[in-house]
Amino acid sequence: MKTVTLHDKTFGLCISSAEIQAAVDRVAMAIIEDMKDSCPLFLVVLNGAFMFAGDLFKRINFNCEVTFMKLASYQGTESTGMVKKLIGLSESIEGRDVVIIEDIVDSGITMENMLNELYILQPASIRIASCLFKPASFTKKFKIDYVGFSIPNDFIVGYGLDYDGLGRNLPDIYKIN
Repeated sequence: MKTVTLHDKTFGLCISSAEIQAAVDRVAMAIIEDMKDSCPLFLVVLNGAFMFAGDLFKRINFNCEVTFMKLASYQGTESTGMVKKLIGLSESIEGRDVVIIEDIVDSGITMENMLNELYILQPASIRIASCLFKPASFTKKFKIDYVGFSIPNDFIVGYGLDYDGLGRNLPDIYKIN
């Protein structure tokens, strides 16, 4: 589809599912190269990262564990600037290599909040894999180790990202018109 309408907004195609899968391949290869001799804990940030994580894990060919954390900072098309932890981490990460799987990093507020909480738990290392990154919005200092796409500061939906609950199921990524 070239356009989709969700609630009161129309979105145009931005990144095709074929381009997404090529980026997932690239990110997976980099993670495999870096982490193959470890048994990392992948920490998937819900809800948005579920599609990226699912495709990524199909390509990971070494021993690893997966767990989930749910955070929220968006309302409608805007970040609230406040991070709400809805479901927390239940596994011990002390001495473990952790790879955070995120759908998108824009300002970095949510990720910085999460990193601050995780470092207290004394992991051996933390790496970040994000499907999407908005460098023009990014205001923090931490490193994003694996990035599928760097994109402009547009509001987007699809491939796990939503607009007020709709659009997560779309295989492509769309930007607001």
